[in-house]
Amino acid sequence: MGIYKRGKVWWMRLTFEGRQLRRSTETTNKRLAQKVHAKVITEITEGKWFDIKPEEDKTFREMMDKYLEEYSILKTPNGQCRDRVISEHLLGFFGDTLLKAITPPLIVDYKAMRRKKGSKPATIERELCLIKRAFNLAIREWEWVDKNPVSRVSRERFNNQIDRWLSSKEEARLLEASPGWLREVIVFALNTGMRQGEILDLRWPYVDRGKRTAAVMRSKNGDRRTIPLNEAALGVLALKSKVRHIKSDYVFASKVGTRLEKRNLARAFYQAMDRAVVEDFRFHDLRHTFATRLAQAGVDIYTIAKLLGHKDIRMTQRYAHHSTESLRGGVDVLEEFSTILAQSGKNQEKRVTRKAVTP
Repeated sequence: MGIYKRGKVWWMRLTFEGRQLRRSTETTNKRLAQKVHAKVITEITEGKWFDIKPEEDKTFREMMDKYLEEYSILKTPNGQCRDRVISEHLLGFFGDTLLKAITPPLIVDYKAMRRKKGSKPATIERELCLIKRAFNLAIREWEWVDKNPVSRVSRERFNNQIDRWLSSKEEARLLEASPGWLREVIVFALNTGMRQGEILDLRWPYVDRGKRTAAVMRSKNGDRRTIPLNEAALGVLALKSKVRHIKSDYVFASKVGTRLEKRNLARAFYQAMDRAVVEDFRFHDLRHTFATRLAQAGVDIYTIAKLLGHKDIRMTQRYAHHSTESLRGGVDVLEEFSTILAQSGKNQEKRVTRKAVTP
């Protein structure tokens, strides 16, 4: 127990409920710091001091390290990679700042800095969401702090409803411009609607060519789902089965049998896009193309949601405006219903007339 200097401010070291704690006296005056320390010791002795939080000297870096080690590790490989990248941006700004020193104004400064560097609102919002999740854990489970500063910061406004899909001509050009292994991945994505990570994680034990299905063992929302395979997707699997790597059970493996790297896939995909002159298109838009084509073919929105693995139908309703023909079919039913009613009315009149003329 005692006081010590951190920078220009005096801090006190205390023992409270068997724990070693450190707390700022919030003064640069040593004599005043000694008085604050003495007062706190008296309050602890009298059992009146409950203001301090355990571990309140924890830093932002320690919080992010604990989050990545204990919670991010439970996510898919893509989710873990995304958290690490976001964490690097956050640590570059907050670093070893004490959690109690992270305030709403400081977070607003971070947002302003990211905007100046050209970050999009959606990117900044994802970064804020990660900070918020980490702080919530620090409050509920770790008891490091008692307030979440992100909850008092306004959210970024943006529209992430991207409505981009491949036309048949673009698809032909893209496939022609792709090397064989990439062409197989693209065709499989277009015919299953699987996410990039789900395709790269697919293993042969999860494929049942007899039942024409593939199982996603760990989707983005954490659930397992089974996907029906059409002839095009089965054709890709038939080709891949002929060149299976002897030491790997990945369906879309690298040359050495390891899981295909996301960055290698992205590099080849964007090179093929340049050669095919396909603009403003991402790999994830192959999934949008799958859903859009189903909607345009009249498949109902609930079936599309099931195939995409959406838990919330609102996620799928972005494709609803493509299903005009299926809606038209619904209106046509009314005409058939009107015809049936009219015919029923005529038959009823005939029966009434017959009864009226019967002697």
